Amino acid sequence: MLSRLLTISRPVLWVNTIGTTVMAMWLTGQLWTWDIIWLLLWVTLPFNLLIYGINDIFDQETDNINIRKGGYGGAKIDPKEVPWIFWGVILTNVPFLVFFGLNYSWQANAWIWAYTLFFYFYSSPPLRFKGRPFLDSLSNADYAFPLAFVPLALGFEPIWMAVWGLIAWSLAKHTYDAIQDIEEDSYVGIKTTAVLLGAKGSLWWVSIWWAVSSVFFAFINIPLALANAGYAAWLVWLITQNDSPENAKRVYKYSVAYPYIVGAVAGVQLVLAIFFGLYQA
Repeated sequence: MLSRLLTISRPVLWVNTIGTTVMAMWLTGQLWTWDIIWLLLWVTLPFNLLIYGINDIFDQETDNINIRKGGYGGAKIDPKEVPWIFWGVILTNVPFLVFFGLNYSWQANAWIWAYTLFFYFYSSPPLRFKGRPFLDSLSNADYAFPLAFVPLALGFEPIWMAVWGLIAWSLAKHTYDAIQDIEEDSYVGIKTTAVLLGAKGSLWWVSIWWAVSSVFFAFINIPLALANAGYAAWLVWLITQNDSPENAKRVYKYSVAYPYIVGAVAGVQLVLAIFFGLYQA
């Protein structure tokens, strides 16, 4: 059962939660602090099970006709698995949320609860942001929230330019990845931003937000802004050449690599700067 829950939590995508949490710690000027351990543990299996387990429960209809599901892009679940996926989400997340409530400031907890509820209601009724154009992208902006709640939990002021930059980046990333699912989502009546705008319109939406994120990042670090803008332009170009869902599925692996590659540009610089005493929060 644990192995199955691990698969459902999509470990290849954990970088989106672990990476931002570690980056947020580095932005406080610390290479490591044991004070982050509970947050770091939470954003591994527990929180990713909440994101993707809830998503798999409420997306069974479209997942069953989606050829990319059943691998690293997401699990195909059996209806019999639904009760214990729900219990898995509850039992792995609630203890952490209680701990955070007892030990962190109300500001940190406000961001933590926003992080949790936005992801939960992205997939779950009655709000189900996934089926609401533009709100689906906006709700995925919470991938950036660790850049706010981690410093607040550790007693530091967040670097807000980084927070807003990653929010804009996440808006774009969500719609870009949804282009590959336009046919399946349309077939089952899920009206995402990508379905509403179509592939070409979605690329304009994506390009605007990735450009905005690069501007925010430029206020923090020019190499990061350039790497972000360059990789984003390349991803957009890949689908501009062929905007079929089949091609969008083919290039998805490059989108998965995006946070690993561009995040490394920021992470390596931060680690070296902290190590050599060139950076302090």
